[in-house]
Amino acid sequence: MCHCGINIGSVVNVPEVVEYAKTLPNVAHAERNLYTCSSEGLRKIKEAIEKYNLNRVIVASCTPRTHEPLFRATCEEAGVNKYLFEMANIREQCSWVHSHEPKKATEKAKEIIRMAVAKARLLQPQEEPEIDVRPSALVIGGGISGLTAALCLANQGFKVHVVEKEPELGGLLKKVHKLYPSMEDASKVLKNAIKAVKSSKDITVLTSTIIKNMKGFIGNFDVTVQTGKQNPQTIQVGTIIVASGATSLEPIGMFGYGESKNVITQLQLEELLKTGKLKKPKRVVMIQCVGARQETGRTYCSRVCCMTALKNSMLIKELNPDTDIYILYRELQTYGKEYEEWHRMAQDKGIKFIKYALERPPEVTTTPNGKLSVKVHHALLDEEITIESDLVVLSTPMIQHEDGKALSQMLKVPLGADGFFLEAHVKLRPIDFASDGIFVCGTAHSPKDVAESIAQAYGAASRASIPMALKRLRTEAITSSVDESLCSGCGTCVKLCPYGAIEKDQKGVAKVTAVVCKGCGVCAATCPERAITMRHFTNEQIIAQALA
Repeated sequence: MCHCGINIGSVVNVPEVVEYAKTLPNVAHAERNLYTCSSEGLRKIKEAIEKYNLNRVIVASCTPRTHEPLFRATCEEAGVNKYLFEMANIREQCSWVHSHEPKKATEKAKEIIRMAVAKARLLQPQEEPEIDVRPSALVIGGGISGLTAALCLANQGFKVHVVEKEPELGGLLKKVHKLYPSMEDASKVLKNAIKAVKSSKDITVLTSTIIKNMKGFIGNFDVTVQTGKQNPQTIQVGTIIVASGATSLEPIGMFGYGESKNVITQLQLEELLKTGKLKKPKRVVMIQCVGARQETGRTYCSRVCCMTALKNSMLIKELNPDTDIYILYRELQTYGKEYEEWHRMAQDKGIKFIKYALERPPEVTTTPNGKLSVKVHHALLDEEITIESDLVVLSTPMIQHEDGKALSQMLKVPLGADGFFLEAHVKLRPIDFASDGIFVCGTAHSPKDVAESIAQAYGAASRASIPMALKRLRTEAITSSVDESLCSGCGTCVKLCPYGAIEKDQKGVAKVTAVVCKGCGVCAATCPERAITMRHFTNEQIIAQALA
């Protein structure tokens, strides 16, 4: 049992619970640690296994989601099958939710541990299936993150297929003029990456190509793609990286966008600056958080808009120092020392910042002389200000592509509430999906700048290279199994399995592909014939916990 510092120990009476655990049937030994996950705590587990000849181990501490793999590995090192280990969560499910009721929390901790002991008596050793892994990868998306991931994998000697739906590589970066904070030409960075990819003998690039279908599992994916009007072809790969990127919101009907040619987005301003077509406006007004951070619709912050506005306003000042520039903002997100310096530099160059409130957004109208009039309530001065402008630039958020939902369903990977691809765990598995062998990077995952997209691409490539380098992989043994004598072939489990792990065989009986199954239990819970059993979570084990 773990004190977990003060997380458990300050609420639950740990010594009392340990003494109680010693009285439970079949418990040979019980002890407590300040931090069981520390090297000292893990050493004590190994020593106890050897000293007391233990064949089951229970750790009462925090969530299995974070620490169960560590304790399982410790048991294996001491000669105990990892599936003979059980965890009792007395932090999230006890001390944290009952922090003001220490006596009741102590009694609940006893009950949770009693349930864990009841289940542990019925645990059975499990074997993890091994599969071969193809040493090749598919990268979906030819933007800067996809190109970076492909190069990283190719440099390690793996075959890589890059699939891009557009006729050219480059993604959203093709439209960007300069990169902050280095102010390097985006086209130069992109050109070097594309050149490196096209010159690599291990990378096959397929442009104007879409994903039609995907079957298989980690190490053995069969992906059907179609290039233009050609016949579909199947690519066999071991891992997949989703780097499909994002697009920019078109704010139709907002602040005169679509009605006046002088109301544009930041991305359109980037193109004007890049091509040198921007005339020398006398006054420019930039409006932040257009279509973002709203109570309804897109509630998230796109993270790059504020720095993009600062960068582009500075570039306009370089072209014409006399241009008067206003940035209307709600909160300016220039996080980090370097970006905060940009904020100060912009102020020093005479760029004016006006704070407005969400409930009183700016109003843009066209004057009789063809100019744009922007009326804004200055939240700090508490007064209305009217600005006559030649150009209004709207900072809009990055959004998921229209075909993002279809791609997520095809790959059987989820989208988050913001519409972007959702990682398995924000801290523990930030670039993995719940489906093994598929990884995510770049703006397909969330809005981010180029430097962060590149860093995440390296991470995704690193994760994808591990199973390919090992060539063989052991998968989780906690899966479902079907009793063929009970299965009626109704197909309920096939329809409900979120991972596509169940299919009917030639006899019409449900068959589970173990390496795809995630042990979620949906099939076992819904099978009308009770023909499906969950390994490590059998009916007998669950009932034993309930009746403990």
